[in-house]
Amino acid sequence: MWPFSSKYNLQQSEIFDGWTDRHSHILPGVDDGIQSIKESLAILSMYEQMGVKKVWLTPHIMEDCPNTPEKLKTRFEELKSAYQGNIELALSAENMMDGLFIKRLEQGILMPYGDNQNELLIETSYVQPPMRMEGILRDMQKAGFTPVLAHPERYLYMDAEKYENIKEMGVKFQLNITSLIGAYGKQVMERAEFLLNEGYYNYSGSDAHSYHAIQRAFEHKALNKKTVEAIHQHLSPTN
Repeated sequence: MWPFSSKYNLQQSEIFDGWTDRHSHILPGVDDGIQSIKESLAILSMYEQMGVKKVWLTPHIMEDCPNTPEKLKTRFEELKSAYQGNIELALSAENMMDGLFIKRLEQGILMPYGDNQNELLIETSYVQPPMRMEGILRDMQKAGFTPVLAHPERYLYMDAEKYENIKEMGVKFQLNITSLIGAYGKQVMERAEFLLNEGYYNYSGSDAHSYHAIQRAFEHKALNKKTVEAIHQHLSPTN
């Protein structure tokens, strides 16, 4: 399995064969991610070559990007009509825990996530938690949803105790796979390694925003053998 090198890229880690990308911004023209169907198709073609099985399209929904389910579903059907490959595509959203999310949670206007459609992918500011964070998480659970926290390694206001408390509440964690190669800096990488080794992650995703950025990230040799082994130990291909 191991090439004669002290560092490995994500492709060499062999995690993409049968992988489900649980977090991406590949749905074109709806947020700060991919802007054209052509680029979306290029990423999906690259994914096919790596053996990816399924991709969740999770565009932003937030006060600064108030996408509606109707708009996203229309764009999703356009992409599915243009895509002729064999990767399964699924639509959800990445929800900022802001006022718009609280309002839509109360109204039941949401984009469910997960194979059983009973999860919600959520995010917060990177530097501070939302007001009533634990209360909002409980409100989600009371509404019948399991919160899935996107890229927890990127929230610099969290410490080990905060991670543990949120995990004990029943919140699932989604790893940005590129955090492990330093895409967001050394501090985030170290947090990702800690959470991975502690078995905190349930899912993984690319958080892909552009073809060239994700291609460079997947090919960049930055993983050590210990991290690759931890990926295989704690994350199955469908995670």
